Amino acid sequence: MEINFLAILVAAVVPLVLGFIWYNPSLFGTVWMRESGMTEEKMKGGNMALIFGVSFVMSLLLSFFTQFLVIHQFGAMGMVGAEVESALPSFQAFMDDYGKAHRSFGHGALHGAFAGIFFVMPVMITNGLFERKTWKHMFINIGYWTLALTIMGAIVCGWV
Repeated sequence: MEINFLAILVAAVVPLVLGFIWYNPSLFGTVWMRESGMTEEKMKGGNMALIFGVSFVMSLLLSFFTQFLVIHQFGAMGMVGAEVESALPSFQAFMDDYGKAHRSFGHGALHGAFAGIFFVMPVMITNGLFERKTWKHMFINIGYWTLALTIMGAIVCGWV
């Protein structure tokens, strides 16, 4: 089983495109700005090339790791130490039978959504409570990341 770098690259673009839509003033942008304490002045004061550049690198890391959450076959590879060339013949027989099992956009989306609910939400709520953020603020961000991971999971798992 090989890593699909094109799927990872395409999935890494998802948070940037989705963020443009999600945080647009016509959707959640105005509420998010108010709830986060962000102002137009603060928005204009940042180095946008640096912000988008680092954000894309972080999206690449997230996209790369997402494949291990949504593609079950990586677990089978882990059982043989990822050295498939030296694995017993039973490993190849298993992969012949199940190598494409659960490799769909829907399955990847499901596991991506699980990652949003069971990883992102607990972390963001914990941080938000200590930072004294509002529930509105927390759930706007949680919704964004859960949807982003859902789409990313779909791409990474379904793009066979």
